[in-house]
Amino acid sequence: MITRSQTGSLKPKTFSAVSTIPHIPSSYNKVVQDKNWRVAMNQEVNALIQTDTWELVPRSSADNIIAFKWIFRIKQKQDGSIDCYKARLVAKGFHQRPGLDFFETFSPRVKPMTIRIILSIAVFHGWELHQLDVSNAFLHGDLDENVFME
Repeated sequence: MITRSQTGSLKPKTFSAVSTIPHIPSSYNKVVQDKNWRVAMNQEVNALIQTDTWELVPRSSADNIIAFKWIFRIKQKQDGSIDCYKARLVAKGFHQRPGLDFFETFSPRVKPMTIRIILSIAVFHGWELHQLDVSNAFLHGDLDENVFME
């Protein structure tokens, strides 16, 4: 067997595109200096308020209080330009104790095989496919437990 590298027809990899996506700052103090990140954080907090996700309660020493952190991402369009800045306020769930703070976990995920099957059916029938990005989808779930976050 003769490989492409042996025949000299192997093409070298060339990288011509330079990423224009800004670096995501590593600290909260740096993030809040950028207007785009402040807008994204305000959108996240407003979504939490509008969906009545939480209520402010006095701190109790008997409850397991979970800390939080901000997760920052930059979403890109197909051409590599910036689509939007995303900020998510997440609980540090690894501080929760099974059987005390929660009893079961559930993460709705789609298996890759399911996606391939749907794509195959769509191609076979000539259907159009559209992608849907649901903002704050996790806010529409119901919890039976109380979760205290600081």
